[in-house]
Amino acid sequence: MSSSLDQRTAPAPGGPRPAPLPRRTRAYALPEVRWALAALGLFLLALPPYLLDGPAWLWGTLFAAAYAAGGWEPGLEGLRALRERTLDVDLLMVVAALGAAAIGQVLDGALLIVIFATSGALEAVATARTADSVRGLLDLAPATATRLLADGSEETVDAGSLTVGDTVLVRPGERIGADGRVVGGTSEVDQATITGEPMPLAKETGDEVFAGTVNGTGALRVRVGRDPSDSVIARIVRMVEEASRTKAPTQLFIEKVEQRYSVSMVLATLAVFAVPLAFGDDLTSALLRAMTFMIVASPCAVVLSTMPPLLSAIANAGRHGVLAKSAVVMERLGQVDAVALDKTGTLTEGAPRLTAVRPLPGTGLDDDALLRLAASAEHPSEHPLARAVVGAARERGLVTAPADAFTATPGRGVTATVEGRRIELGSPARLLPEAHRVPAVREVEEAGCTAVAVLRDGEPVGVLGVADRLRPDAAATVAALTRLTGRAPVLLTGDNVRAARRVAGLVGITDVRAGLLPEEKVAAVRAWEAEGRRVLVVGDGVNDAPALAAAHCGVAMGRAGSDLALETADAVVVRDELAAVPAVVALSRAAHRLVVQNLVIAGVCIAVLVAWDLFGTLPLPLGVAGHEGSTVLVGLNGLRLLRSTAWPRPAGS
Repeated sequence: MSSSLDQRTAPAPGGPRPAPLPRRTRAYALPEVRWALAALGLFLLALPPYLLDGPAWLWGTLFAAAYAAGGWEPGLEGLRALRERTLDVDLLMVVAALGAAAIGQVLDGALLIVIFATSGALEAVATARTADSVRGLLDLAPATATRLLADGSEETVDAGSLTVGDTVLVRPGERIGADGRVVGGTSEVDQATITGEPMPLAKETGDEVFAGTVNGTGALRVRVGRDPSDSVIARIVRMVEEASRTKAPTQLFIEKVEQRYSVSMVLATLAVFAVPLAFGDDLTSALLRAMTFMIVASPCAVVLSTMPPLLSAIANAGRHGVLAKSAVVMERLGQVDAVALDKTGTLTEGAPRLTAVRPLPGTGLDDDALLRLAASAEHPSEHPLARAVVGAARERGLVTAPADAFTATPGRGVTATVEGRRIELGSPARLLPEAHRVPAVREVEEAGCTAVAVLRDGEPVGVLGVADRLRPDAAATVAALTRLTGRAPVLLTGDNVRAARRVAGLVGITDVRAGLLPEEKVAAVRAWEAEGRRVLVVGDGVNDAPALAAAHCGVAMGRAGSDLALETADAVVVRDELAAVPAVVALSRAAHRLVVQNLVIAGVCIAVLVAWDLFGTLPLPLGVAGHEGSTVLVGLNGLRLLRSTAWPRPAGS
């Protein structure tokens, strides 16, 4: 019932752009959803007359229509698999439903059809949503770019028609149209979509920039270094598509067992019918014994051993803010034995915060006075660092003074007149000739923070430290994941090494991989998978999406997560609580234990009933009752995970 991701190629140079694809596929547009809704509606219409002893022709017709609406597609897929000499679970479900109807269990069979059709519809919706997000990712790269000609004039061209060596002009606030290097101008570029770095980076001549990143307040001239079809954004699209296509086909454990069991059951049923008949038994007796055997040996209880615990776990996780997209996902979460965590937006909150205020000796300023001076000068600025400084001043209840003659220079900082004094804030490397010799600058930078120098009338008066704030439950989450998997998580981030090591040290991570592009994150995940590890990747950004798709299981942080990350991930932490990650892993393992219990219960019941039928005389009604009883028993056992107490206590609670 699954469908592959749609393909989209870059337009040919100079050719027309393809028509824009829809950003989001409507669920009702998918045939799987329409048939599942039809089956559910017919089932609900048939239920009242059936339960109230209405006319059989009415509820019989409605149930038959429900069977047809929900079962024709999986039945067809099962027949195609049978033609390839494979006994597909789709066909088994349809046969089981028809078998239930044949012995008078019409309601049970219809319910099985509806559940199976709904599962297929949910899978189709999830696949379509992922395809929509992959297509939407291409919108990060602008449709047009301003190309500079040899005579100094400008022309607006299709971004897909740019070639290596072209020079483009990127105005303030525009998205950069191609990967390349700056050949003129200075600005600050927000690269969060590519590297995950929480703060814009200063760019000047010689620095590399990426398509789809956002230019700041300065103008840049960029020489194109890669064909648009080979840009980092385009490679992310291809990696997500490839990972989604080549990820090992997911099957529930019971589906793997069911293949062999079902073939054996079919052969055994034929033998139970044919052998007594060959030795002189009458046709009616042999047929009745074979039918009873088929009923008591059918895999209904075995199939239901898996779904109730996993569906209950999904429901319980949903109540606690974790959306697992399928029963397969819930099963896979408990199998992980290695964890890779992103930094920005995952271990941290994804927004810069003021972490240090260092007045220099002899300036006559204390912490509050220095912060008030800096916040007054930064107040008109929209830069993330400026907002962090102003926000910290407000939290301390400081009242800022008016700023006159405010100017912001990309890559350097801001200048303003505050209470008659000229105040400058910016990079110590640009404002202080020997910044590395200033102890306060060294202290702040060695702590993994971004240092901001503060000058008054040209003289340094202090240093501020700004960093992405750690989530309160980050350290407890890392410890809980370490206990669950037996090894400490790994930090995979596109941020700089110093900032990554600072965060890793605070949460107890020793293996740090920093400065990674999306393809390097994928390479790391695939290397661990090749070693036999089942890797759980937790991230939130566009740059994490390929790794989320390639991992054994991917979890996205929901509040600030990009659309692509949310749709590519197997599960989403909707409430943005990092501690929910180890909790849902533990819940998955609890579900697995219940599955094993159910398989034991189902296996014992089947063995007893089969032995009774083969070596004695098992009445058909008693066989049906025993079979249905074991089915109900395993179903009720699985529903235990619906209790609130089944949710593991989050790390650090």
